[in-house]
Amino acid sequence: MKLLEGKTALVTGAARGIGKAIALRYAAEGCNIAFTDLEYNETAQNTEKELASLGVKAKGFASNAANFDDTQNVVKNILEEFGRIDILVNNAGITKDGALKRMTEDQWDAVIAVNLKSVFNFTKAIQPIMWKQAEGSIVNISSVVGVSGNKNQANYSASKAGMIGFTKSIAKELGARNIRSNAVAPGFILTEMTAQLPEAVIEEWKKQIPLNRPGTTEDVANVCVFLGSDLSAYVTGQVIPICGGLQI
Repeated sequence: MKLLEGKTALVTGAARGIGKAIALRYAAEGCNIAFTDLEYNETAQNTEKELASLGVKAKGFASNAANFDDTQNVVKNILEEFGRIDILVNNAGITKDGALKRMTEDQWDAVIAVNLKSVFNFTKAIQPIMWKQAEGSIVNISSVVGVSGNKNQANYSASKAGMIGFTKSIAKELGARNIRSNAVAPGFILTEMTAQLPEAVIEEWKKQIPLNRPGTTEDVANVCVFLGSDLSAYVTGQVIPICGGLQI
């Protein structure tokens, strides 16, 4: 029996990167996948085909996660298409890094809207569905910088810290209906973006990590499988670092 057999997950921002890795890992465990990205373009279509090749139902949807009404509509469409939603993975996110003295209001607002407001938008839309089902798992993709902060990332760190507070609050609100809410806090994870960093920068990061290697998107996805499955049936309101010991 696969760990997520018969379940349906909604993964936001999943056409590529960590979101895609989570969707693929879920699909490998028998989970039907609805995923969103800002555009339903060739990349999203290829991800949809890759997911479907694993023998599950999979469909991508264009969605502006920062827009409340758009989120309500896409969740309605997903429910009509799949019939239920058992797992919500709030993964959509952006970065607009810079020192505070140079950070613009637009840079601040954009990161807060996509990274934090999107979590409110999708959780708000999904709540009545899971409430009616009397079960569900919400997994929020935060970051170690949401716990420790990071220079030149005040907007990103604030958005990821806000996700942690939201996660813990929702766990207390929804627990009575058997709806769990947890967060993961990835550290230095190799993605298409971080892979472009100079080798010297990657080596400097590795020196700070007790396990002496960057994380992979699969490392994150594996923990998200645990949180989405019944193996974590008594786990809620928690933040799990996935950082190789960087944040101890």
